Amino acid sequence: MIAAKLSVSGRVQGVGFRWWAYSVARELGLAGHATNLPDGRVEISAQGGTEAVHRMIRLATEHPSTTARPGHVDDFELKWIEVDDSLYQFRYF
Repeated sequence: MIAAKLSVSGRVQGVGFRWWAYSVARELGLAGHATNLPDGRVEISAQGGTEAVHRMIRLATEHPSTTARPGHVDDFELKWIEVDDSLYQFRYF
């Protein structure tokens, strides 16, 4: 199991991006969250199987989107983080 924190910038707030991330994460069996940040970015924290986490990162940052992802991602920052054993589902706030 691996975990990543992905911050995406662009037109990602107010367009359904967090709901899209939630739907994809649930489909991939990931735990974590998608949160609006005060500076206009969206943060996705995702953990689960290696292939699923890498797929989430690719789908959230690819251009053009192959999944009808809402909004537009201009840039992103990726950090690998420690797995949090207390997480068992994916949420968005």
